[in-house]
Amino acid sequence: MDYIVRMIAKDAPVKAMAIQGHDLVQRAREIHNTLPVATAALGRTLMATSMMGQQLKEKDGSVTVRISGGGPLGNILAVSDSDGNVRGYVQNGQVELPLKGPAKLDVGGAVGTQGAITVIKDLCMKEPYVGTIPLVSGEIAEDVTAYFAESEQIPTACALGVLVDRDLSVAAAGGYLIQLLPGASEADIDKIEAGINRVGQVTNHLSKGVTAEDLLKDVLADFDLEVLETVPVEYRCYCSRERMRNALISMGRTELKSLIDEVGRAEMTCQFCDAVHVFEKEDLEELLASL
Repeated sequence: MDYIVRMIAKDAPVKAMAIQGHDLVQRAREIHNTLPVATAALGRTLMATSMMGQQLKEKDGSVTVRISGGGPLGNILAVSDSDGNVRGYVQNGQVELPLKGPAKLDVGGAVGTQGAITVIKDLCMKEPYVGTIPLVSGEIAEDVTAYFAESEQIPTACALGVLVDRDLSVAAAGGYLIQLLPGASEADIDKIEAGINRVGQVTNHLSKGVTAEDLLKDVLADFDLEVLETVPVEYRCYCSRERMRNALISMGRTELKSLIDEVGRAEMTCQFCDAVHVFEKEDLEELLASL
């Protein structure tokens, strides 16, 4: 079962969280039938968004992350609720690129860097908070790090990894977010940087079966850590026939009547879970009559 673990350092102004995301990334791969580089890019985006969603204090809040880098993958979109349950899609999941190195997927090349990462936080207020910055590398984790530094002024270290097996299934997926709170010293920063360098690539750790807790403890070995909570997370879509019905209603009378006259039915597919909702002619006529 996937989960997010949250920790705080008792001896320094440092907070951290890590995610075990194998099942949710595998679920996304199965729904969207992605090839390895798309699985890795979408998986990293889903896990980052899940952790950002879990940071929200608003019970009905949500976080949407959109990555548009101009690369062959097209747009990547992920949405998380305030519990960290997440859903998403990648525009072109069948992209294949040569490896960057031994078993190293070229996520940055597939995402591209001629674009931006946009984070939309719905905090249940009148207007959502929207932050957009240019992409740094297209590797997702570095772009999330840059987003927090530039848009929210929070010094952050983000690492994300998705290990894809030979049969295209997800072998392992996880990552972490480490953030400095006001009052952090240069010594604290040096310790964190040393830990990040010591641990290295997240996927190397994950391939050995290391848990999310152990991953954080390895990176932050120089701090006295306290576990605050462990929360289950999953790939979860909120689509329903009622939502699709509302989408049809929002088209308005004229467009809905044209749809009835020209096509006679509507077949609507959810972009997040590929569920198909069919509305026959009598369903559409009933909707039209209700407007």
